[in-house]
This record gives sequence, structure tokens and C-alpha cells, in this order.
Amino acid sequence: MNTYSKDRVLIEGLTVLTTIGVYEWEKTIKQKLILDLEMAWDNKPAGESDKVSLCLDYFLVSQAITQFIESNQFELIETVAEQVAKLIIQKFAVQWLKVKVSKPSAIANANNVAVVIERAAH
Repeated sequence: MNTYSKDRVLIEGLTVLTTIGVYEWEKTIKQKLILDLEMAWDNKPAGESDKVSLCLDYFLVSQAITQFIESNQFELIETVAEQVAKLIIQKFAVQWLKVKVSKPSAIANANNVAVVIERAAH
């Protein structure tokens, strides 16, 4: 696939509840994570043909991420970011992506904490 370096598909504010944290009390509750993704994808074929089969289906990507996070338990948002990046690259043949994982309840006197990673297919 010829991916235009500037074409992107974005998913912003994907909210998922999961068990995450290093403290024992965190391992007994669900907490909210918010994900933002930016994925390289050649949008021209889909844009010219109006065929969903040629686009990166953001519904399926969102569904895969949600199911993966909800069905696993994590200690670190860094692990969530790495695993989500690996999942999207492998399952959807995305060549490059940026993943931001936010944990808004992590620090009482902060609006949010987050990590951002960029990964490419090898």
C-alpha cells in the first residue's frame, strides 16, 4: 500500500473503563482511560471511490481497542500505550501511529496525566 505521509485517521477521546494501577486498591476498581490515536493511512483510494472497504475503519479500530483494554488488567498506562500500538499495527496494517493514553483520575490535584508514544511497523 502506498501511504501518503500526511494522510491520517484520528480517533479522539475514546473512553474505556479498566483495572489499572500499581496500588492494591487500584487493582480492585475500574478506572477511566482516554485514548487519542493518530494513524497514518492512505485516504485517497477511499476518498475517490467512496468505498468503506478502502478506508481504515475507525469503528473496528475503536472496538478492537475497547475490547482489548476492557479484557485485560494493567499496572501502567505506558503498557496500555505499547500494547494498543502493537495491536493496531498488527491487526489493521497501520504503518505508523501515535497513541496518547490519559488517566484523568491518577493525581487528585491535576486534570490529567498521560503518555504519548509513536510507533512504526517494522
